[in-house]
Amino acid sequence: MLNDTIYALSSGAPPSGVSVIRVSGPLTRDILVQLVGSVPVARMASYRTIRSRYDQPIDSGLVLFFPGPNSFTGEDAAELQIHGSKAVLAALFRELGDIPGVRMAMEGEFSRRAFENGKLDLVEVEGLADLIGAETEMQRRLAVEQSAGGVSAIYDSWAERLTRARALIEAELDFPDEDDVPGSVSDMVWADMARLRHDIALHLEAASAGEIIRDGFKVVIAGAPNAGKSSLMNALAKREVAIVTDIAGTTRDVLHVDLDIDGYMVKLYDTAGLREAEDRVEIEGVRRARVALRNADVVLLLVDMSDPIIPPDLEQALPHVTVGTKKDLIETASDRYDLQISTTTGEGLPELRDLIGRVVKERYGGQSLAIPSRQRHKDSLAKCLAALDAAISQGSANLELRTEQLRLAAEYLGRITGRVDVEQLLDVIFSEFCIGK
Repeated sequence: MLNDTIYALSSGAPPSGVSVIRVSGPLTRDILVQLVGSVPVARMASYRTIRSRYDQPIDSGLVLFFPGPNSFTGEDAAELQIHGSKAVLAALFRELGDIPGVRMAMEGEFSRRAFENGKLDLVEVEGLADLIGAETEMQRRLAVEQSAGGVSAIYDSWAERLTRARALIEAELDFPDEDDVPGSVSDMVWADMARLRHDIALHLEAASAGEIIRDGFKVVIAGAPNAGKSSLMNALAKREVAIVTDIAGTTRDVLHVDLDIDGYMVKLYDTAGLREAEDRVEIEGVRRARVALRNADVVLLLVDMSDPIIPPDLEQALPHVTVGTKKDLIETASDRYDLQISTTTGEGLPELRDLIGRVVKERYGGQSLAIPSRQRHKDSLAKCLAALDAAISQGSANLELRTEQLRLAAEYLGRITGRVDVEQLLDVIFSEFCIGK
C-alpha cells in the first residue's frame, strides 16, 4: 500500500472550468511518460496533450512535475490541470487505474504521506484541514498559524527544554564526580521546569479561545413563549429558519444557524419557550432548551416589552444580555433592558449584531493565534502539565522518579505534533480530509 502510486481529483467536483488531478509515488515519472510523452522540467508548467495507451487524445492542459523530496508528499509527484468534464476525468482515471501499482488515493492519503515523510507534523496537518474548511476570517487566520508551523515551533521548543533537563539530571546521576558535569544542576533544572509549567498553563488557558474560533461561539436565544425568539433567529439569519406564529409553544426543538460576525463563527440557537409545559413534546423541547442554555457561551434573554415575562427558574448566573423585543408595540422606552429591538421594523438589530461581536472579541480577541484548537491538544497538554507538576512537586522523591515524570511530560507533548508513536491517532485525523488532499 505504501509503495503504491496514488492519484485523485484535488479540486472541486465536476463539471468545472479546470480540474486538478494529483499523482504521487514511485511510478510518477513512468505515468507522465505514458500520458504526455516525457517528464516535464521540474516545477515548470508545461502545456501537453494527454493521450491514452492507444495514442488517442484525452485532453490538453498544464502538467507539472515535482521531484521528491521537494514535493508536498516528499515523493515524486505531479499535477495535471485539465478541463473539468466528467467524461474527461473518467477517461483519465481509467488510464491511471489500469496501470499496475497505481490506485485511487484514500481520504487524506496525500497529507498522510507528507506526515510520514517528515514534510508536515500532525498540528500542521490539522491546520491544513482547518484551512480547507475555514468559513470565517478568524478561522482562516487560526488555520494559517497552525498549518505554517507556528504552534509546532512552540511545542518543539518546550520538548527541547524537557530533553535538556532530563539530560542534565541523568548526567549528574551517572557522573557525579566528573569535572565537566556541573555540580548540583537540580536547582537550575527545576527552576526552568517551573517556568515551563507556567508557560504551558498559560497556553492551555487559551485553548477555549481556539475552540471558539474553530468550532463557533454559542449564542442561545431564550425567554418565555412568544417573546420573539424565532423572529429574531430569522432576522439575524436573514432567512426563514424557524416557524413563526402567534401560538405559544410553536418551537419544540433547538434550531441553529451559523453566522459570520466580525470574522468569528457564531452559532445561534433558537430554543423552546421556557414555561411549565403539559404537552409531552413541548416538555422535551423545554428540556433541550435548558441543556442548550447550560452549554451556551452567552444567552440572549428576550423579554416581550408589551407583556414582560421572565421565566422565574432561568439561571441568572449564566452570561446573558437582556433584550427587550417588540419595541414597535410600546410607546415608552425602558432602561431595564440592555438593548431594545423590533424584528418587524428592524430597529436595534444592527446594534444587537454589533453587541454579539463585541462580546466575542472582548472574551477571546486580541491574543496570539498560536494556541491549541482541538480537544486532543487540550488533553495532551493537560497530561503534560500534570506530569510536570508531579516532577516539580515531588521534591523528596529520588531523581530517577522525577526524571521519569519529565519523560512522560515530553511524551504527552510529542503526541500533539506526532513526534512519538501516535499510530492510533492517524486514521482519525486523516479521515477528515477529502480524497485528493
